[in-house]
Amino acid sequence: SGGGGGGEGGAWRPEQLSDRYDRDEIRGRVGAFRRRVETEAARRNAEVRGRDRISRYGVRDPLERKDFLLTGKTEAAELHAVIAPLSRKLAAKLAARQRRHARGTIDIRRTLRAAMSTGGVPVRPAYKRRTRSRADIVLLCDMSGSVAGFSRFTMLLLQSLAGVFRRVRFIGFVNTCDDITDLVRESQFGEDISERVSREAQMTRWHGSSDYGSAFEDGVEHHLHAIGPRTTVLILGDARTNGTDPRVEALRILVRQAKHAAWLNPERAGLWDTGDSVASLYAEVVDMHEVRNIEQLRQFVSRLPVG
Repeated sequence: SGGGGGGEGGAWRPEQLSDRYDRDEIRGRVGAFRRRVETEAARRNAEVRGRDRISRYGVRDPLERKDFLLTGKTEAAELHAVIAPLSRKLAAKLAARQRRHARGTIDIRRTLRAAMSTGGVPVRPAYKRRTRSRADIVLLCDMSGSVAGFSRFTMLLLQSLAGVFRRVRFIGFVNTCDDITDLVRESQFGEDISERVSREAQMTRWHGSSDYGSAFEDGVEHHLHAIGPRTTVLILGDARTNGTDPRVEALRILVRQAKHAAWLNPERAGLWDTGDSVASLYAEVVDMHEVRNIEQLRQFVSRLPVG
């Protein structure tokens, strides 16, 4: 993911590694500056109005509305407590959806055999059992440095879902894909495994900038077998391609292979299609949702249909 796309009057150039470092540092500094301003404002307000009154009536800017992209490591502990119950609710919704489609065709012989105990009346039909060889949930996650804050949220979501789903696959990507399921399952919920993932997973080739098109093609070539007709695919990323070919058809193949698919985008919808974003192109293939904070994640989960 990158912000390499230029504005008016400037020719686009591919994102350099230094650009990503600069952007991440700027985001970090903006977040730190905002926290200092909030702290100083609260201090001065307390001096003027009295600490007791402030503690009794003051309203703190809720974490639920803070952009994932601006979330630092200091908020990780607070995010744990919120994400865990949301993940369980998301898992329950997805599991209910899976159960509705899990039954196969009616097994006539087993149905008639069971009907013998009810005088020949087939009260409860028996279904042919399906072989479950594929994951029920597959998450494709942008793990590039320019969405570092979102990646921290993504890791927490993956770790939480790993605890409630048995058949789940986590596939991280920058410009190629790698299955990071084992790395996530081996970690403790809340443990920062970003360095281990970046060190042990093979998510880049030739360069370190994100390339969604290449990643999706790599997913089709090496990970398509993980997606079956009962699978729900969730894609997490900002849809910024650094000006590379978006290769929409590769995404279409991944989505067609699944039963359901959705895309969670951490950027404000007003920024989609600016610079190197191709959000609308991908949104033609898969439903894209603005999920840039806990509040919007909660709304996404609550709107998720069961059937």
